[in-house]
Amino acid sequence: MYGAEVWQIPNREINKILSTEMDVLSRSARKSRMERIKNKYIKEIMGVKGKPDIIDIIEQKRLQWYGHVKRMPEGRIPKLIMDWIPCERR
Repeated sequence: MYGAEVWQIPNREINKILSTEMDVLSRSARKSRMERIKNKYIKEIMGVKGKPDIIDIIEQKRLQWYGHVKRMPEGRIPKLIMDWIPCERR
């Protein structure tokens, strides 16, 4: 997931991403929604139970990027942009 460190993901999009992830897992397990199998069982079948979902991975990448930028020297553009505070409102 290239560039996931700087994505701004609204809450409504998080639900769409998680449902798409479960759709991919259930299709990979060859299980239909008509079978009404719970998500936790599909995760067990696919061997991903207990592993982080895609939103957790994105959050981890964002925290890694934040730490990377905070350790940068003061003159670097990403650090300047992260510490920037607008002067006034439009």
